[in-house]
Amino acid sequence: MNRSAFGLLAAGALLGPCEGPEVLPPPHGIVVGTWGGENAGLIADDTSAHVHIACTFGNIRQGLDPLPGGVFDVPGEYVLRAYPVYVGPTLPARFQGSVTDKVMTLTVTVTDTTADTTAHLGPVQLYFGREPQMQMCPICRTPGERMASRLLTGS
Repeated sequence: MNRSAFGLLAAGALLGPCEGPEVLPPPHGIVVGTWGGENAGLIADDTSAHVHIACTFGNIRQGLDPLPGGVFDVPGEYVLRAYPVYVGPTLPARFQGSVTDKVMTLTVTVTDTTADTTAHLGPVQLYFGREPQMQMCPICRTPGERMASRLLTGS
């Protein structure tokens, strides 16, 4: 392998979950690719997913594999205060919704056990192959901004 090919491969490995692959979704099975909506986005591969709703973000550490009928309910973690200054901690969350063709409806329920409160984000609608429209939050908006925001937020 030549140096430039190796460099591209190494750079791709370092870019993280906001640089998800643009692949066609399977007709049934694990959700993959970029799903974007108004002030929301999900980028997934077969082993994980990264979600943004407004200026917040979370991670699912397993493939997002809907049940028959397209519904899903999986555990993950979420940060409610990610921009302009990252303020943890990461909190337990449930990612629930449904997928029909190239449209996903997603709700995130975040439980803050230290404050004994629950936050609901969504529902949001996401569309396969659409770039997330993050408005004022630079998280996962364009490739150049993705890396800079990840350095600031840890996402």
